[in-house]
Amino acid sequence: MWKGKLCTDVRVRERAGGSPCASPQPGSKGPCFLPALSSQELSRRRQFLREHAAPFSAFLTDSFGRQHSYLRISLTEKCNLRCQYCMPEEGVPLTPKVNLLTTEEILTLARLFVKEGIDKIRLTGGEPLIRPDVVDIVAQLQQLEGLRTIGVTTNGINLARLLPQLQKAGLSAINISLDTLVPAKFEFIVRRKGFHKVMEGIHKAIELGYNPVKVNCVVMRGLNEDELLDFAALTKGLPLDVRFIEYMPFDGNKWNFKKMVSYKEMLDTIRQQWPELEKLPEEESSTAKAFKIPGFQGQISFITSMSEHFCGTCNRLRITADGNLKVCLFGNSEVSLRDHLRAGASEQELLRIIGAAVGRKKRQHAGMFSISQMKNRPMILIELFLMFHDSPPANPSISSWDPLDVQGLRPKMSFSSQMVTLWKGYRVPQTPPLAQQRLGSGCFQRHYTSHADSDANSKCLSPGSWAPAAPSGPQLTSEQLTHVDSEGRAAMVDVGRKPDTERVAVASAVVLLGPVAFKLVQQNQLKKGDALVVAQLAGIQAAKVTSQLIPLCHHVALSHVQVQLELDSTRHAVRIQASCRARGPTGVEMEALASAAVASLTLYDMCKAVSRDIVLEEIKLISKTGGQRGDFHRA
Repeated sequence: MWKGKLCTDVRVRERAGGSPCASPQPGSKGPCFLPALSSQELSRRRQFLREHAAPFSAFLTDSFGRQHSYLRISLTEKCNLRCQYCMPEEGVPLTPKVNLLTTEEILTLARLFVKEGIDKIRLTGGEPLIRPDVVDIVAQLQQLEGLRTIGVTTNGINLARLLPQLQKAGLSAINISLDTLVPAKFEFIVRRKGFHKVMEGIHKAIELGYNPVKVNCVVMRGLNEDELLDFAALTKGLPLDVRFIEYMPFDGNKWNFKKMVSYKEMLDTIRQQWPELEKLPEEESSTAKAFKIPGFQGQISFITSMSEHFCGTCNRLRITADGNLKVCLFGNSEVSLRDHLRAGASEQELLRIIGAAVGRKKRQHAGMFSISQMKNRPMILIELFLMFHDSPPANPSISSWDPLDVQGLRPKMSFSSQMVTLWKGYRVPQTPPLAQQRLGSGCFQRHYTSHADSDANSKCLSPGSWAPAAPSGPQLTSEQLTHVDSEGRAAMVDVGRKPDTERVAVASAVVLLGPVAFKLVQQNQLKKGDALVVAQLAGIQAAKVTSQLIPLCHHVALSHVQVQLELDSTRHAVRIQASCRARGPTGVEMEALASAAVASLTLYDMCKAVSRDIVLEEIKLISKTGGQRGDFHRA
């Protein structure tokens, strides 16, 4: 089947009465310009492609039939801005240069993916335009037969200077990040100067004939949601596609549900100003819901990753700057193509590795609340500490490897440095994070920790630790029950006269799953989803509503909840540890116990379809500190 290039990209840029083609004819230098095509002609050419296209690669088709034709390649982890939603204020540890993909490796992988059916590549970062050879990379990508669109997502700082060269090299699509139209607010959001350079880049793109120029705006409550109408008004006289993006959780960006402005809320705000707003037809595999204000030159769109996911039509894959393949932006599963490439893997072996990773792609992501708990890269590193690292074995014979190890499918977690929490003199028992351990089945152990703090910021899942109780201390107990009155009737204890003190409690539970359910949990293969993540969330929620579950419990304003889950392969069990903290007149033992108990019940619920032979046991208090009765530490 002839797979030559046809100038049929629907995003052809109008310029001087013609259209620059994303894929110039062989032998030409730079983009070619063709007469503008009528919609009827474009429709005929699309139909021709559909009828004569070669069968789509099985390696890029997942188990749900989604064909992945769009590849995003991160050129660098570095950035010249420090956007609050993208990167922690302190920055991120950068991968040593020797571990980043070289230009030749980028082009080798790009050729392989395009050969299999990728027809659109977007260059991302970090900030891709700070890479010295970015123009050369675009020029070489433009020579790939079958590649129709080369795009870039940039912060715009260097765009005006580089765009003429990039256009000549073959760049056909531009996305520019801009979250405010107020220069002072711009400096606050990105922690750097540069607003006027970004605006200059936008106007340069329009001047060079890019249409539309996409402007990405991450909307955050209390920061820039008041500028929705100003951004929409830009489309009146400019060929812009202003894309409002729901605030998404990534490691280090302090994601909070309260900061997220949903698509429907944004749409309602704009419709109040322009009630005639029209919905535009959605392109296949589009991530955006597009609208147009009648009479305006441009349009607005909404990226609804959090409130209304578009997983069902997702056609995107990502390669990070250090060479890891990510099949889902919000997933933390990665496989290192760099390592296999450097180990001398053949093209066919690389395809098997890619195909296995794509085949494991889930039907959809976990939802906004679960995502906010998941350990993932900061956004700056995605588009980059290896969360899942797969290195080839010393033996170069790839065919003899363990297939799951080769394909990067075993659940593996990175283990950060020890985190010790001191609460005003009270230490929550913790041990240094466990080293990576092989379980009996040959899989790495899965550890999860979730936190809930008083500021309502949900911390991401991090590798957990497990600690036995500290040595026993003084224990003061009462010979009488405190929740009954003088006549033996149930009564709530009056704590109004008790002083406020720091209270900490730790409880635990064990869930014996049996070998079948344990393996499914370990490999995250349950049909209901990730049992560990759901159990964590349930444990946190239970701690916060204990007074509604236990009749005579006082309501406690918790300042911290931590739930840890650890797989025990020797017993086919999950060990749960829940820690609660508060300052007040009453303890938090019940909150910790309720958290551990409900987390264990949730595991049962998640696994009961697989086995009813599940045992919940050892629900117990490990330790408590604070209060008149003294501290307790189980020996």
